[in-house]
Amino acid sequence: MNDTTLSATATREINRSALSGWFMLFVNLALLFGAIGLLLSEIIWATPGARSPWLIGLSIFLGILAIILLGGHFTLQPNEARVLILFGRYHGSVRRSGFFWANPFYARSRSAEPGRRLGQSVSSSSGGPSTKISLRARNFNSDRLKVNDKRGNPVEIAAVIVWRVEDTAKAVFDVDDFQSYVQIQSESAIRHIASLYAYDQSEADEPTLRGSADEIAHGLQSELLARLGKAGVTVDEARLTHLAYAPEIAQAMLRRQQAEAIIAARTKIVQGAVGMVDMALKELSAMAVVQLDEERKAAMVSNLLVVLCGESEVSPVVNTGTLYT
Repeated sequence: MNDTTLSATATREINRSALSGWFMLFVNLALLFGAIGLLLSEIIWATPGARSPWLIGLSIFLGILAIILLGGHFTLQPNEARVLILFGRYHGSVRRSGFFWANPFYARSRSAEPGRRLGQSVSSSSGGPSTKISLRARNFNSDRLKVNDKRGNPVEIAAVIVWRVEDTAKAVFDVDDFQSYVQIQSESAIRHIASLYAYDQSEADEPTLRGSADEIAHGLQSELLARLGKAGVTVDEARLTHLAYAPEIAQAMLRRQQAEAIIAARTKIVQGAVGMVDMALKELSAMAVVQLDEERKAAMVSNLLVVLCGESEVSPVVNTGTLYT
């Protein structure tokens, strides 16, 4: 199936408005009490010969109609929407908060969604998920996933994702369960991002999982937007919350990091010591403090490097002889 077919079958949200619930409540109650009054007037106060079967039937019909119409009232809180479904057909979504009235035959529950893992929607008496959809931001904190990074090293990674429903029609009709869809696709995106980068110290100054947090977060968010857009879900933020080597290689990697740190420190020490020795020889030569031949220079360099590069304090040894005796 190509992209053209997929886009043709995607559902688009239709923004609908509903009648004021307070106005319709007044109308429905007036209709109900009028039907009751008409029925009582025909049964109790009218003489037996003056009773009209048509008025009695009309009052019963109006009373039943009023009771049915009262079932069309519903409320929406801020950042909440209701999907209007009439006999299986989508008629739009109401996004405004308040007290409203709509066709009482609009479905109050959707078909049951199997495999819910991120929490349950408000359920109707029939047991299915409610047609009310929360538009509020939600957090999905993934489990710790074990994946291989770019170098093939096993790492543990987890992320927190802030997401919300943007298109209620896609969320309800284009996927079976949008909450489960968010979880599965989020874990898949985290695994894919982890496989694209090395844990640390990549070659040619490439971004790494540990050293490029902002770039990894941006890449993960872009990946999630592409995946979750099919379900009408947008991602506000995505960040890694846990990153570590897998336990089976953690000790080996720690020793490697310690060795690399020691090598880097030794390199800095040697570079500094060589610079200081060079400066000392130049200063002695420029100030004509002492004339040193190549052999004495070599001995002086050796002694200075030992003093500057050694980890413990050096005990001076007074030499009473010369280099040639």
